[in-house]
Amino acid sequence: MSEGPGIGFGPNWPLVVIGIGADGWDGLGGPAQRELAACKVLLGSARQLALLPTSRARGERVEWPSPLVPALPGLLERYAGQRVAVLASGDPMFFGIGVTLTRLLGAQSLRVFPQPSSVSLACARLGWALQETPVVSAVGRPVETVLPELSDGRRVLVLSSDEYTPRQVVDLLVRNGFGRSAVTVLEQLGGLSERIFGGTAAEWDRPIGDALNVVAVDCVADPAAPRLTRIPGLPDEVYGGDGQLTKAEVRALTVSALAPAPGELLWDVGGGSGTIAIEWCRTHPACRAVTFERMDSRRKQIAANAAALGVPGVQVQGAAPASFEEATAVPDAIFIGGGLTQDSMFDACWERLRPGGRLVAAAVTAESDALLLQLAGQHGGALRRMQIYRAEPLGGFTAWRPHLPVTQWSVVKPAAAQADTTTDD
Repeated sequence: MSEGPGIGFGPNWPLVVIGIGADGWDGLGGPAQRELAACKVLLGSARQLALLPTSRARGERVEWPSPLVPALPGLLERYAGQRVAVLASGDPMFFGIGVTLTRLLGAQSLRVFPQPSSVSLACARLGWALQETPVVSAVGRPVETVLPELSDGRRVLVLSSDEYTPRQVVDLLVRNGFGRSAVTVLEQLGGLSERIFGGTAAEWDRPIGDALNVVAVDCVADPAAPRLTRIPGLPDEVYGGDGQLTKAEVRALTVSALAPAPGELLWDVGGGSGTIAIEWCRTHPACRAVTFERMDSRRKQIAANAAALGVPGVQVQGAAPASFEEATAVPDAIFIGGGLTQDSMFDACWERLRPGGRLVAAAVTAESDALLLQLAGQHGGALRRMQIYRAEPLGGFTAWRPHLPVTQWSVVKPAAAQADTTTDD
């Protein structure tokens, strides 16, 4: 990425980004200390700036504005041409300001001095293997984002937003069948005020502590708790709503056909209870989804289901295709679970799908089934028909109850034809 236009930092005049821990100036290496001493402007939070001795770092101190990200370009432009240092907590490239600055200026415009992250310090104190420990950030995000990481025997670290996050994590564990989990709170890691304490989630009685903390969870699931993994096909019972949902078995096959990859965006057309969008997002923390649903009551239920199942970032829009203009990002995959026979529905979806993207559609009526046969004849792809039987009691016996058969069509949109680059002699 090239230098941000008009901002004034580049390879020959880099913006210095320095990670600083709770141990402050004494924990910095010599090169970082020398950079801070030479800089004329020091940007950071009030807490970070207070860690620098005025006798050693004499530059002008500027606290971050709020909200920060929209103000960054103007703030950096104001100090263009001066030696500027940005302070970050621990490792600036780990959920830190360094990532935002890289997107804005390009990596070649920064000189980064990392310190051990709070996660590294937490694993060092706990004796946990850093490479095996998933990390969830609750900074600027709902605490429910922790939920997809929970499973019996797993260890998870949560980056806290403030002093109230530990209590929120504990309450979340208790509500979701992990009340027996061991919880450890690590405050002011690496500083003189470092403090570590813990207990069981269900018996947590600790008072509110320091705002700078990390929460460690050693997961223990209640035996009766439903098993909710990242694998698609969650039990139907975990979804609230009016019963308009893709059943678990078909849902697993649908998400498999959609083939989510980290960072990809799904459009879920005819959201119902939001099951496809939710389970797409649960496959990886970086997966994103927009679901389109015409009924207001269902839109509210989708949002509630997404939060309850740990993916509150699922976006909920109105009816398709009218609401497509509100979702500006180009989808990597589209699922049409409702409204397939509506005029122009397929054409509107196909037009917006990126070249090389996947489309999966489901049909349960004769009319939509016929349309899928027609579309497959035009665009290719794979057609499958599936029917699920579930065992149910019949008097004193057991009978197989069939669900409606479902036809599934999956197709990849051809990549755009490359322009002819040949020239005449």
